[in-house]
Amino acid sequence: MLGRLALIAACTAPLLLGGGETASAQALDKLRVPLERRIAKHRGTVGLFVKDLSTGETLSIGGNDPFPSASVIKVPVLVELFAQIERGPLKLTDPLVLLAADQRPGSGVLQFLSTPHNLTVADAATLMIILSDNSATNLIIDKVGIRNVNARMDSLGLEQTRLHAKVFLGSSTTIDTAATRQWGLGVTTPAEMGTLFEKLYRGTVVSDTASKQMLGLLRRNFDYEEIPRLLPPGIAVAHKTGKLDASRSDCGIVYNSGRDYVLCIFTKDNVDRSWRVDTEARVTLGELARLVHEGLNPK
Repeated sequence: MLGRLALIAACTAPLLLGGGETASAQALDKLRVPLERRIAKHRGTVGLFVKDLSTGETLSIGGNDPFPSASVIKVPVLVELFAQIERGPLKLTDPLVLLAADQRPGSGVLQFLSTPHNLTVADAATLMIILSDNSATNLIIDKVGIRNVNARMDSLGLEQTRLHAKVFLGSSTTIDTAATRQWGLGVTTPAEMGTLFEKLYRGTVVSDTASKQMLGLLRRNFDYEEIPRLLPPGIAVAHKTGKLDASRSDCGIVYNSGRDYVLCIFTKDNVDRSWRVDTEARVTLGELARLVHEGLNPK
């Protein structure tokens, strides 16, 4: 009798004790085919990484392949900034002065302001993340140093994640000419960037307090056209997008009523290189994010 009960307990343990993990693994396994089917429709190369933060289950489709980071690399810049603030003497309240020579085109608002313009390190960091401000990013890079950003990524085990130069100053500030020609501002993989976001979520990047501050900025990102695009109303996402003519990407944490998850989707070699709101890559990212969310939240 005892033997029979032990056998029954062993057979039902996955359902009674590990049901959440088993269900999650099955959900992610079931997602692979529909995700691969949707990726196959995209005219370009797609890499995707998902991790259920409650169970640790992962799904990777080209997750270890390198992609141009574009502005997603601003998250590692932010991490190095907070690491140097933690160490001191750099402070968020330290003053910065934006000069006309610092103004860069592309995303952001500082390029349009009169100069000299006074702001703080905190102001520049906020603009770098919530508006992907290129001029603000370069002010922060001047403070922390390109090589220090890469050394910080090495210390976190993210050896394929690299910042190459200042924004729109690749030819004059690059630390790797060949890599700048190939990848632009920076390079990373969906899995490595997903790992960095998980570390932020766990509070292990710099410190728990610093991680929460960085995630607070990332939750204020004003770009809703990629991962958040087709998610249900009220779903919060702490994320950072990156955009080049042939590459559109988004990576972050989706806060999902206690079943939060990391989602990183990168694209490159896109045929549609337009900058429309509904450009093909943006729609692809939004539809992939919706498939992941529905797969992890079955009705």
